[in-house]
Amino acid sequence: MDFTEEQIERYSRHIILPEIGGKGQARLLKSKVFVLGAGGLGSPSLLYLAAAGVGTIGIADGDSVDLSNLQRQIIHDTSRIGMPKVLSAKASIEAINPDVKVEPLHGRLTEDNIREVIREYDVVLDGSDNFPTRFLMNDAAFFESKPLVSGSMFRFDGQVSVFKPRKGFPCYRCLYPEPPPKGLVPSCQEAGVLGALAGVIGVLQAVETVKELLGLGDGLAGHLLIFDALKMTFRKVKVRKDPECALCGDSPSIMELKAYEEAACEFR
Repeated sequence: MDFTEEQIERYSRHIILPEIGGKGQARLLKSKVFVLGAGGLGSPSLLYLAAAGVGTIGIADGDSVDLSNLQRQIIHDTSRIGMPKVLSAKASIEAINPDVKVEPLHGRLTEDNIREVIREYDVVLDGSDNFPTRFLMNDAAFFESKPLVSGSMFRFDGQVSVFKPRKGFPCYRCLYPEPPPKGLVPSCQEAGVLGALAGVIGVLQAVETVKELLGLGDGLAGHLLIFDALKMTFRKVKVRKDPECALCGDSPSIMELKAYEEAACEFR
């Protein structure tokens, strides 16, 4: 594709990287990423994906901006309290990069609509804050053969991985077979979370997403990256594909999407 002079300047730091160059930047501009959640993890992910020039970004979130969000959800601001998060996020993205087409969905994704929603995207980024949604997104991404960039955080700890079971790597269920019982995991209101931690994990998700889109480097598929903010340590552990996984194993028992009972907020 031919870049405008403004695009050449905007993306110059990408274009001069031999690993990306003009072809890679053009590929980003033609790419489509779906982000579930415009909260703590979605905020930095969305901002950096937009700045990178990802051409189309879908956002799904059913919440509106609340004052308590602003400690970590940096895509929003005080003037937007009460506004649907997807519309607030859309305004921030368009202010950063008018090249980006934003496709907002103000509402909850369910087993009835999630596959249709993510079908046209190249990569799915999960910034959700509860176990039922995480399992639903994992299963939908599996059935639609979409790479899933997953992030989570709790208090001072965070983790990131990429799930590509169709490529021989594990899925989320290989790591966590079933959601925990309701009430077992403290809610975000009860446990709290370090605001800046959301930035670290969300940015790592954006990095992995861009790498997936461009086929760059060694991704986190088959691994789990764990960050401890108090000790300031990163630990990368190998995750093996479970041959008995109910979704992606040798004899799967999950053949269609199913919904779980709503659980307490896990990561937000």
